[in-house]
Amino acid sequence: MPEPSNKDVPAHSARRPKAGLFKIFATLIVVLAIFGLGVVVGRGDLRVNRLSATPVSASNGQLNYAGVDQVYSLLSKDYDGNLDATKLLDGAKQGLVAAAGDPYTEYFNPTDAKAFNQELSGSITGIGAEIGSDGNGAIQIVSPIAGYPAAAAGLQPKDKIVGIDGQSTTGMSVDAAVTKIRGAAGTKVTLVIVRGDGNPFSVTITRQKITVPSVTSSVDTSGIGYIKISQFTDDTVALAQKAATDFKQKNVKAVVLDLRGNPGGYLTGAVNISSLWLTPGKTVVSERRGSTTIDTLYATGTNTLAGLPTVVLIDGGSASASEITAGALHDNDAAQLVGQQSFGKGSVQQVEKLSDGSEVKITIAHWYTPDGVNINKKGITPDVVVPAATSAQVQAGSDPQLDKAKSLLLAKIQS
Repeated sequence: MPEPSNKDVPAHSARRPKAGLFKIFATLIVVLAIFGLGVVVGRGDLRVNRLSATPVSASNGQLNYAGVDQVYSLLSKDYDGNLDATKLLDGAKQGLVAAAGDPYTEYFNPTDAKAFNQELSGSITGIGAEIGSDGNGAIQIVSPIAGYPAAAAGLQPKDKIVGIDGQSTTGMSVDAAVTKIRGAAGTKVTLVIVRGDGNPFSVTITRQKITVPSVTSSVDTSGIGYIKISQFTDDTVALAQKAATDFKQKNVKAVVLDLRGNPGGYLTGAVNISSLWLTPGKTVVSERRGSTTIDTLYATGTNTLAGLPTVVLIDGGSASASEITAGALHDNDAAQLVGQQSFGKGSVQQVEKLSDGSEVKITIAHWYTPDGVNINKKGITPDVVVPAATSAQVQAGSDPQLDKAKSLLLAKIQS
């Protein structure tokens, strides 16, 4: 999801810009992605287009805007107060999109859209966590970003945020929650958290500037290369390709790809990262509307790491694009999965930029792994389940999931 311009629209996408403008409340178009807080939604397979602004039609014909016009006329005539036309239009757009009933189909006003784009560029101000909806309207943590305030405060994937600075999140949209949690560096925000079936508890977190390189890598003394991808942003592919080339030059014998806590990002990133292991032409992911396959994406480019024993680490914070990558490598027998059940976001979103700077993110399809599996609301079960590190293990610098991955790879190297 970086700067929603056409530069990162997948080459296979035939969805092109359209032009035009609605009449007043008919400007109710549909919506973009969200996040921006040091917080983002499990974002997934994100595509970006310039605005489409032709009249919206329902399945049984054109939408009738007469009722909206009537409401506006009544407000204009009878409301005892000042009306802000911009806020009214934003509210109408948000309401139209929310009525779709899909937590990943969302509208963002120009301010929220700008924050979203900044987050995708790798620099934001917030608490350092990805947030989303659990599908039932509850605001929840998708994953905290390692090394930042949310993680330091002990927040975990699927923690529900039931209060923000004394205000209940019941009925609150994700973008509204993001706006409340965001703030200037050095200021504090208090969240009320519910974990599992436990009692609510409060956590006060100091906001800070969040700058996260999307890829880090290293090679240990046993010849195992380690790549950590924190999210799929605009620099991910180039950094991962550089790491893969470095691995080859150092004659690595096996690779750990760490996608834990990775909330996703650009669809193109998932395809290109998978292509580091897969032979060109191998299926990475397919997209379906209902039972109809509308697109299939294949591995391309140079498969620099092909043939190297590989383990992919996943957990409850691994969502969308990271799940696509894990599923593609697993189903093509290019990697073994270790860790915990992934988040379970199996839908595809397309971003539309509106002429006023606002944006819309629309669920346009659901994606399937090469073996034809949709993981929406289920997640991917690893081949080897390993619990996350306990607090004591974290403090001791121990990582049982990574240790297990390396032990499996060492066994393959030695055999």
